[in-house]
Amino acid sequence: MFFNAKVFVPFAATVICTALAQSPSLCSQPTATINSQADASALASCSVVSGNIIIGPSAAGIISIDGPQQLNGNLICENAGGLTSLESTTINSISGSFTLKNLTLLSTLAMGSLRSVNTINWEALPALSQLNFPATVTRAKSVLISNTFLSTLDGINLETVQTLGINNNNRLKTFSTQIANVTSSLDINSNGNNLDVSFPNLVRAANMTFRNVSTVSIPSLALVDGSLGFYGNYAPSVIAPNLTSVGSKADGQGSLAFVSNTKLTNISMPLLKTVGGAVQIANNLALSGISFPSLSYVGGAIDFSGNFSTPDLPDLENVKGGFNLQSTSSIDCSNFDSEHGAGKVIQGVYVCKTASDVGGIGSGTNGNSGSKKSAAVTVKYNVLTSSLLVLVGLAHSLL
Repeated sequence: MFFNAKVFVPFAATVICTALAQSPSLCSQPTATINSQADASALASCSVVSGNIIIGPSAAGIISIDGPQQLNGNLICENAGGLTSLESTTINSISGSFTLKNLTLLSTLAMGSLRSVNTINWEALPALSQLNFPATVTRAKSVLISNTFLSTLDGINLETVQTLGINNNNRLKTFSTQIANVTSSLDINSNGNNLDVSFPNLVRAANMTFRNVSTVSIPSLALVDGSLGFYGNYAPSVIAPNLTSVGSKADGQGSLAFVSNTKLTNISMPLLKTVGGAVQIANNLALSGISFPSLSYVGGAIDFSGNFSTPDLPDLENVKGGFNLQSTSSIDCSNFDSEHGAGKVIQGVYVCKTASDVGGIGSGTNGNSGSKKSAAVTVKYNVLTSSLLVLVGLAHSLL
């Protein structure tokens, strides 16, 4: 059997050139759409996919994207009601968004090599109970995980993040991450009532909000550039031993709030010195004491209401806004009575109300320590009371 080299060589060259031309175009097309496993397998020869990968709504069963290691665009799957499993053993980075929405049957999400994502946006995944991310995602700018069946977020352990939102995941019981810095916002909201949240390495955050959590661990937190709020939680204590500042003195922004935390009995922030905006503590039914031993500056108002004893604010020097202190327990307003008005500590509207009506006795003492001034007033009040009782006794004996 003979072949014509003059014919074969050009033909072979044409075939090779055509293959080479087709392969790069497949890997570099703006959008690769996957509606079946065959579509996914067509990307197997691509080590880098330059554009987006869109998994269409008609995709069903198992979709495995093996071959590509780097995705320079987005990986998006929305409204694929028949999709049960999304897998990749090779993708290690996604430069765009990893978006999964409205996937009612998705029960397996396995990304064996994934470490870096620009944005995670997962919403309405009611069958997804766990993640299979053995390599662990450590880099992401933005993360939103909402309305899933996840009980843990093992496989996501970020070093830093701009925005982190974890909400409406009713089975979620634990979330622990090594994040050291949240540069925009952190919002943990309306998940399972038994959610334990731990940020052992978090040192700085822009804004942080916690709702409906059972425990919050923030042992390393030192600075909150914006606001820090705890609303409707079940945690018995909030302890931030290294927190020194919330908000900004320069613009008067950034508040600290504890509102409607039904089991809260202890707030411990021994080093907190400044709050740029307001400090609000309200409707925490089990909280019987309030103490901020180092707090000296509040750029907004202080608003404390509930059932607690006299707050301990020994270093307070400057409250730019109002002061509203109302307790159904017996408190001593005298120290605060003497510290409001022009040129004094409290510069705004002043209210102090107590169930036992101890308030309204001004001390007129000019000591440097708030606790000393309060003690002086108490002594004067006790001496006066004792003297009156003696006089009444003498009068009664003469009758």
